[in-house]
Amino acid sequence: MDVVVVESPTKAKSIAKYLGEGYKVLPSYGHVRDLPEKDGSVKPEKDFEIVYEPLPEKQKRVEEIARAVKGARRLWLATDPDREGEAISWHLKSLLDERGATAGVDVKRVAFHEITKPAVLEAMRRPRGLDYNLVDAYQARRALDYLVGFTLSPVLWRKLHGARSAGRVQSVALRLICEREAEIEAFVAREYWTVEALVRTPRGERFTARLVALDGKKLGKFDLSDRRAAEAAVAAIRARPLLVASVERKQVARVPPPPFSTATLQQEAARKLGFSADRTMRVAQRLFEGVDLDGETVGLITYMRTDSVALSSEALEAARAVIGERFGARYLPPRPRQYKTKAKNAQEAHEAIRPTDLARSPDKVAPFLDDDQRRLYELVWRRTIASQMASALLDRVVAEIASPDGAVGLRATGQTIAFDGFLKVYEEGRDDRPSEEDEEETGKILPPLAPGDKLEQEKLDPTQHFTEPPPRYTEASLVKKLEELGIGRPSTYATIISVLKEREYVRVEKGRFVPTDRGRLVNGFLVSFFDRWVQPGFTAELEAKLDEIAAGEVDWRSVLRAFWEPFQGSVREVEKRRLSEVIEALNQALAPKLFPPRADGSDPRACPLCGTGRLSLKLGRFGAFVGCSNYPECRYTRKLGGEEQDKETKVERLLGTDPATDEEVWLRDGRFGPYVQRGYGESAKRCSLPPGTDPASLDLARALALLALPRELGRDPSTGEPVLAGIGRFGPYVQRGRRFVTLPPGEDVLEIGINRAIALLAESERGGGRRAAGALLRELGTHPADGAPVTLHAGRFGPYVKHGALNASLPKGTDPESLTLEEALALLEAKAARGGSVRGAEATEPRARRASRAPARTEPEPAAPARTSARAAARTDERPAASKPATTAAAPRASGARSRRRG
Repeated sequence: MDVVVVESPTKAKSIAKYLGEGYKVLPSYGHVRDLPEKDGSVKPEKDFEIVYEPLPEKQKRVEEIARAVKGARRLWLATDPDREGEAISWHLKSLLDERGATAGVDVKRVAFHEITKPAVLEAMRRPRGLDYNLVDAYQARRALDYLVGFTLSPVLWRKLHGARSAGRVQSVALRLICEREAEIEAFVAREYWTVEALVRTPRGERFTARLVALDGKKLGKFDLSDRRAAEAAVAAIRARPLLVASVERKQVARVPPPPFSTATLQQEAARKLGFSADRTMRVAQRLFEGVDLDGETVGLITYMRTDSVALSSEALEAARAVIGERFGARYLPPRPRQYKTKAKNAQEAHEAIRPTDLARSPDKVAPFLDDDQRRLYELVWRRTIASQMASALLDRVVAEIASPDGAVGLRATGQTIAFDGFLKVYEEGRDDRPSEEDEEETGKILPPLAPGDKLEQEKLDPTQHFTEPPPRYTEASLVKKLEELGIGRPSTYATIISVLKEREYVRVEKGRFVPTDRGRLVNGFLVSFFDRWVQPGFTAELEAKLDEIAAGEVDWRSVLRAFWEPFQGSVREVEKRRLSEVIEALNQALAPKLFPPRADGSDPRACPLCGTGRLSLKLGRFGAFVGCSNYPECRYTRKLGGEEQDKETKVERLLGTDPATDEEVWLRDGRFGPYVQRGYGESAKRCSLPPGTDPASLDLARALALLALPRELGRDPSTGEPVLAGIGRFGPYVQRGRRFVTLPPGEDVLEIGINRAIALLAESERGGGRRAAGALLRELGTHPADGAPVTLHAGRFGPYVKHGALNASLPKGTDPESLTLEEALALLEAKAARGGSVRGAEATEPRARRASRAPARTEPEPAAPARTSARAAARTDERPAASKPATTAAAPRASGARSRRRG
């Protein structure tokens, strides 16, 4: 009997079928050993000795594999074909060696780049030993991330209250986001004008041309800087006849983009499908591991962690066969296209991401896939096919128009598709805005023109423009930038972005990253005191060193020594700094943010209240703010963005008196945003403002309507239950019984009617909306141990998975829609290892959640301001009490505690 170890039970099931009898295939469920979460796991004083400990939740898995290996003929380590997979095999072999399980057993390493029967059988014919160069590169990355996290983060906590932690690569990504925000804030729009002429040919055909020359000179972008200059240009054109000076026609070829690497897959999935990087990788993992096609589990795409854009000869032949059959010989180039990656520090060891069988078109596999799988598979299939198709041919025409005296010159451009080529299947998305020339040219057709043609002027149109700041990063453009700089590796981009969100260093607005105040403070601190270590260039050089380790060109400990000694010196120097020095450095680094220029030109750091104090950054229990140096004599404060916080500001104001109770109604500004309050003390009633409400426009009537929530809209005709509308912890909602549905954007909680509310509730019952606690969301599959179902439920405090009487909460940031059975099993196993087991009638909700659950309520939990008790509000001058931000007790793990760290 041979034992084969893979990472997931899905792959184990598929590969067991392919190998047949004589093989026992077992999953490891990822890592089995890791650095313990305590100081001293990496020991620089002992030449960077690393202490690993078995993961408690994987002990049963390791014991099961050890029992199977004892007496086996061979052990095949078949974890994923990258550095992380190599490390998992190494960790597992080390634990088995310690148990004596591998004595007399032939140990082989095998890598499956696709989960199909031919690929698996071919890989089994080509085993190798463990690649210790890859293991060393993995150890170097883990040690670097650990040393940065455990050394830098405590300094950050002591010097900057409220900061979470600092990661080696994540800090560079945060720097890019913060620097882009600073560019946007410093940007000053510049006015400029363009002039377009609508002209008519001798045959009566009309087209437009743009002014490009004036007074015999080429016109610069800002030469027409105001309306007067634009009107003068219009007058100059109007005073002269116009002739066609020349017509240039040419055909240009547009080549297709290469097949997907990990980075480009994440970028295009974000642009075209709206997927986050994490969601893309989760779905791709499921497509790689295998999908049931008529009773046979087949991997549909090749390995999804790669920076290669090469295709195998078999894939090239298959793509050309599909193109010839579906689109004809005209769409085939003379020879297969070969691509080479342009990314820095690229590793070409793997193939590009492609379908395992290009004959499986999206329409053929769609019935076997969920919506996310279907959309991503179609994207991969189309991109792969398009990469081997003929170039698109574009006909471009440029007509130069001038006055006889040469004083004015205009240009008309047009572009049409002569042959669509690969565009028939796929067109790559873009993040940046198209230029005005692109917009003018695309799809525009010019009439027949010849030199000397006289043109009649019909209309002259001057148009005002303003330059625009650079756009904020999207997930796609941030991944693209990191790839261009050579920062991170194909598998790390999703983790980088997830960590920035989880630490609340960035937030997402309209699909783009905006640094939070916390993120900007952390970045300001790091740039001020650890600039070298968060430089993109330095981080890219370190990535290159890791690649050299993987290639066996440099010793991994020498890389760590070169990094650690100067880094440790910088940390010790910063530790000696007084807090006042840190604050002043941040005042300088964040001056445009903290002290924006004033309209009257006065000193932006002069206190506007007392006149003698200096404004400075202050670090309070509830976050950072700007305050006066004359405190406590002067109590002037304001938020970091310049909005004042004291009660005399226009944010907090008396709206009037409730005629029913004769109590004052106030608009307040709390930690969780603006809210309305009626009365004081224990009898006070509060309600958050709905999203999108402008506090400045709020009047007494609307405030009283909000304070009257929840309101009854009517009764559901099918159940007879009342239907309510209100504002709760998660914003505006409608409710029937125990079912709550959050109102979509644009719905007014004060205006929604019974018919719309019933429609939203009915829609949630079919698969959306907020669910009652314990409601079944979907069944994920059966547990391999006993065949019992593993299910996903909606809990009061978030989704959780359930197997029998055991429940496990989903980690923060996990997308329930893309959760796989394997991930659920890992969560359940980790919960069981911690002794978490729930039995009895309360098993519909995880124990940890029930322990913190308040007594049953007859209405949903109110929004954040309303969560404060009246007694607490009375102690704080009738303001909602702000909860103390959570601080991390344990030292950080730069890439997540026990998540897969890839590289």
